[in-house]
Amino acid sequence: MGGSSEHHHGKSHSGHNCGCGHRFHRRFYNPKEKAARLKEYLADLKAEIVEVEKRIDELEQEV
Repeated sequence: MGGSSEHHHGKSHSGHNCGCGHRFHRRFYNPKEKAARLKEYLADLKAEIVEVEKRIDELEQEV
């Protein structure tokens, strides 16, 4: 085995889940991938802001 990417069953862990229970996750992303991930995160944050604003409005209506 040594420095090889082979596991006990002979399948490579080159960035995917081969089903053996061990997962390999990339730690480094290129700038395009980073930007895409940040855009997704931004969209999630904006959606959360909308929900928080709705909840604030609901609470203010109760007062």
